[in-house]
Amino acid sequence: MKLYILLAHPDTDSFNGQLADAYEQAAIGKGHEVRRQNLGELTFDPILWKGYKEIQKLEPDLQEAQRNIIWCDNWIIFYPVWWGSVPALFKGFIDRTLYPGFAFKYHDKGPFWDKLLRGRSAHVITTCDAPWLWIWWEYHNSDIRTVRNAILQFVASRQLNIHELTG
Repeated sequence: MKLYILLAHPDTDSFNGQLADAYEQAAIGKGHEVRRQNLGELTFDPILWKGYKEIQKLEPDLQEAQRNIIWCDNWIIFYPVWWGSVPALFKGFIDRTLYPGFAFKYHDKGPFWDKLLRGRSAHVITTCDAPWLWIWWEYHNSDIRTVRNAILQFVASRQLNIHELTG
């Protein structure tokens, strides 16, 4: 299996970084092909200056991310829950990388769209320094809802596995 690991925590020395390291080593040990990017080491502008009215030229690191997404069978994402959501740099990565024409295409007539990244599954591993019950009760798993429903299922992932480490 071809795995694309994205460490979406800006700090590679974080707990998320350690989890991603362990996951990567285990995957390689089991014979999987692995490509990995660490978000904090990528160089790109995370801001959509004109929304999607015009697509900004992608920096080489984002071009590589798109190649990795197309290449993989399974996209594994590690991130911490900050303020009930994903880190801002990860949101900027999503905004810039999964743009219309690459990840999805709206129909000219009607409210529907084509999912251009069909055929991939995703594993999302999140960490948080609060108990899972608090995240569920107070935030209604807002980060997972966003990543699962508004991002990954919108562009294609057929199977999503969510793993939350809290406490």
